[in-house]
Amino acid sequence: MISGPRREGDYPDREVDCQEAVEPGFQAIVDCMLEAGGARGEVLRSLRRLIAADNMTQKENARVEAELPLLGR
Repeated sequence: MISGPRREGDYPDREVDCQEAVEPGFQAIVDCMLEAGGARGEVLRSLRRLIAADNMTQKENARVEAELPLLGR
């Protein structure tokens, strides 16, 4: 289970709280990949590439959503 932010809205340590909440799952993914035979470097590079791909997908989705009203949809 992942904990949500400690309080509503923006606050100075919100990203730190997020990192602490995500870390156990992140470590579990890395450990599973290492147990499956992956090398630490390739596992971490793969995770970085997945993050980059997700960022590109989110940007493209936002661009398409912004254009939909212009297309009359």
